[in-house]
Amino acid sequence: MGFDDELGMQIAYEEAMKGYEEGGIPIGSCLVDENNKVLGRGHNLRIQKGSAVFHGETSALENAGRLPGSVYKKCTLYSTLSPCHMCTGAALLYGVGRVVFGENDNFLGAEDLLKEKGVELINVQDQRCKDIMAKFIKERPTDWYEDIGV
Repeated sequence: MGFDDELGMQIAYEEAMKGYEEGGIPIGSCLVDENNKVLGRGHNLRIQKGSAVFHGETSALENAGRLPGSVYKKCTLYSTLSPCHMCTGAALLYGVGRVVFGENDNFLGAEDLLKEKGVELINVQDQRCKDIMAKFIKERPTDWYEDIGV
């Protein structure tokens, strides 16, 4: 069937906007199987939950629940932003075979590590993702720097 990257990115963006509207960091994500079934979706909840680990990607993985390793290998993880080292590690741990993200202008994550481990990596350069992230960073730089460990 093939992955519908436009749909995956739309869901991730909707999640990012939900996070922003909740007063959080606007990064959204979803995990989609090879039949374009959304297994989990989520957004960054570090501020809302006072969490150290609920980034967009880890929230989507959490909301997908327990899955056999064979399922992850046939999935795409969508994110509005280049995945950080923590989210990259989660994708690698579960063997996610493909990562599609909205942009890496505002933040360059661990893309080299994903590539090195054989993960298919696609940057769609989504202007909506660039704009909402740049807006957030300008409005709340302290929260952003905390989120990326600076």
